[in-house]
Amino acid sequence: MKSSMATQYNSGHAMLTALLFFTFIATAIIFGIANPIIRQVRIGSDLLRSKESFFLADSAIEDVVYRLKSSKTVNTTEFLNLNRGFSTTTVADIVDGKEITSIANSQDSVRKIKLTLALGTGVSFNYGIQSGQGGFRLYNSSSVSGNVFSSGSVIGDGNYIYGDVISSGSNGLVYGIHATGSVYAHTIGSTLQSTIVDKDAFYQNKVSTVVNGTSYPGSPDQAPIGLPISDSLVTRWENDAATGGVITACDSKGDYTITSSVTLGPVKIACNLVVKSASAILTVAGPIWVTGNITFQTGPTVRMLPSLGNLNVAIIADNPSNRLTSGVITVGQSTIFQNSGSVGSFVFLISQNNSAENGGTLDAISMNQGAAALVAYAGHGQITLSQSVSLKEVTAYKIVLSQTANVLYDKGLPNTLFQSGPSGGYQFLNWEEIR
Repeated sequence: MKSSMATQYNSGHAMLTALLFFTFIATAIIFGIANPIIRQVRIGSDLLRSKESFFLADSAIEDVVYRLKSSKTVNTTEFLNLNRGFSTTTVADIVDGKEITSIANSQDSVRKIKLTLALGTGVSFNYGIQSGQGGFRLYNSSSVSGNVFSSGSVIGDGNYIYGDVISSGSNGLVYGIHATGSVYAHTIGSTLQSTIVDKDAFYQNKVSTVVNGTSYPGSPDQAPIGLPISDSLVTRWENDAATGGVITACDSKGDYTITSSVTLGPVKIACNLVVKSASAILTVAGPIWVTGNITFQTGPTVRMLPSLGNLNVAIIADNPSNRLTSGVITVGQSTIFQNSGSVGSFVFLISQNNSAENGGTLDAISMNQGAAALVAYAGHGQITLSQSVSLKEVTAYKIVLSQTANVLYDKGLPNTLFQSGPSGGYQFLNWEEIR
């Protein structure tokens, strides 16, 4: 009897021991399988929180940028709550722009993003030369290195245009030129002058024209496009200039004369501006608004302030009370124009004279034997370029090139930025995550 009970006891003990070993082994296996799964779940959860935090910081910056571009109110510190996270965004003023930093926290997962904006108004010059309905006329050996767009006719005397030529609308007319690119116009050619197109021609009518590419008769007329700088933007720049003060120290002739080196801008000059003497250097630090005529006599230098970098400011001639005969810019021989030293920087001369738009022949801007980093603009007037003048871009209601004048198009002009103007002109300089 005792032996049987001992045997049962030993068997039960062995079974219990086996069960414990099985339980231990099973538990070890379960934990061995579960731990990596739990670790992956934790990693996935951390990654989700990190991404939530990143996108929250990014969204907060995008919200601030949108409000800046649409001229809405932006505080120096902005807060944004979303689902399980929140962000704090600070907006700081820096030289010629803003620095935006957003710190987001989603369940203790923190991400930081910083964006640097350059403040300026973007103006795109997509053509080396662009004229309004007054058209574009070339004489002598003048030429254009770049594309030409005109809402009026484009007429030459066998002159070269090293690019494409567009004369828009149902009255579009191009003749007397040798285009190395393609030509688009309602009518190409004339019995008065031979016309040569090295590439393709798109037209309704073609007369006395040699097309070395492919001809496309029956092509639709090109739609007119507006000039790139609006009157409202010019007015804004004028107002910005006036915030720097008004110069009224004019002589009996109504002239404010510069004969030595000086830095100007932002400033409004309430009379004519005359810059003369070969030793005179006018350094432009901000927009300059002249309420009369601007004259650069032989030899002066006009340059942008180096600290402007790739930002630009305008020198404007505009007499709102007399735009028919005033607001004229005359650039004399050997006048030198220099940028700030950075790519994308140019001297901008803008005239609001509207004689040409009203059927007159007065030049809004006239230049000869000047050159370099210069953009000439007269949205309502006529620009005449003569002799050996060479500049980066010219846009006007009507344009006349004569003698050896050349317009050299610069590829950076489609992204030209200005120091002042509507907030829509912010340029993204740097957008990155920081620690």
